[in-house]
Amino acid sequence: MMRSVFALTLAAISLGGKVAAHELWIDPAAYRVDPGSTVEAQLRVGTEFQGVPQAYIPRRAVRLDVVTGDEVRPVDARIGDMPAFSMAEMPEGLAVLVYETTAFDLTWETWEQFVSFVEHKDLGDAATMQAERGLDQIAVQEHYFRFAKSLVAVGDGAGEDRVMGLRTELVALANPYTDDLSDGMPVQLWLDGAVRANTQIELFSQGPDGEVEITLHRTDAVGIAVLPVEAGHEYLVDAVAIEAMDPAEGAEWRTLWASLTFEVP
Repeated sequence: MMRSVFALTLAAISLGGKVAAHELWIDPAAYRVDPGSTVEAQLRVGTEFQGVPQAYIPRRAVRLDVVTGDEVRPVDARIGDMPAFSMAEMPEGLAVLVYETTAFDLTWETWEQFVSFVEHKDLGDAATMQAERGLDQIAVQEHYFRFAKSLVAVGDGAGEDRVMGLRTELVALANPYTDDLSDGMPVQLWLDGAVRANTQIELFSQGPDGEVEITLHRTDAVGIAVLPVEAGHEYLVDAVAIEAMDPAEGAEWRTLWASLTFEVP
């Protein structure tokens, strides 16, 4: 574990202002480990599957768990830990790493930046969204929350992902370490206990050569998208929801970010 003032400073910089519109994901040191070994994973923030590792800061975290089957094991992390996830003596099966943040604040520097973000994440028409609520186009304020998951195979990796009770989350409907994914990887998007239909999902694929490919997909009527995957690639799946806030609460909009990472052997 690395605990240092530098790590905390780096985390504070990385999670501030301009980086706030970028993805946060869980990056395991290895997606496949032996039974009884330690599962470690960094928290990363960045773009195009390239990001800066984040130190663990307790006041910014709501959940930091490793779930195997029906057992939820809270990670005993301390302030400044990098990697944030470290769980020893893992039992055989599929381990689901779960991270949930508290709220972060963001003020968009320009209207054009906010519009670009809303369009990229397919959240609606920014001008209409502001106008219908009588809001101006100056210094748009946002609160955002992150809900990240990652799938790690311990030994045979047998098991399945499930709904973990996050406000929004992506649930893998197949096990990438044990199932046949020749027809794609099905995932289901949830928000507040209900599936999200006709919603954009962004897929980041990183091959053995380090090249990253980004594609956009949509969920169907029951919130499912079947994503194209290849053996030997690492994947980050991302989806964002937006909801109105009372400006008296400190922001005009609240965004909820779901991410899921896994590897296809």
